[in-house]
Amino acid sequence: MFIKWLERIQLTIGILFLCIFFIAILIQVITRYLGVSVVWTGEVANYAFIWSVFMGAAVMVNRREHFKFDLLLKKLKGRKRNSLYIFNDLILLAFSFAIFFYGMQAVQSFWNYNWVSLSEMKMGYVWISVPIMGGTMVIYILNNIFQTIKNFNREEAVE
Repeated sequence: MFIKWLERIQLTIGILFLCIFFIAILIQVITRYLGVSVVWTGEVANYAFIWSVFMGAAVMVNRREHFKFDLLLKKLKGRKRNSLYIFNDLILLAFSFAIFFYGMQAVQSFWNYNWVSLSEMKMGYVWISVPIMGGTMVIYILNNIFQTIKNFNREEAVE
């Protein structure tokens, strides 16, 4: 239940930033056509796109639709397949924890930097997307490992 709620929030945030990206690009195209210079649209579009991609990447990890080579997974069945899932998840867990840990350091280091075109905005608002992505990926992967272990136990009971 918590995982579905978290995923829904992340998808909503990702879609919101994708809409902001689209609107900023639309404003940029229209103003260029009219010969007006609107400097902030490029920066807003870039940072909105970063947020949308990072939120979507975490959701794809939850759905196991990201970071996988399914050639071997399609050939394996039962316990061997679940073992490969756990192996892959443990590698992803280490990677995701590193993203979270180093993302926190990046946020602390760059929080007070300002945007170029909107000097009132702090870069920390952009960088905080990195540890959010890493942290939610850790949560999703731990849930996936737990679900795979439950499948392991069900298959043992059947055999």
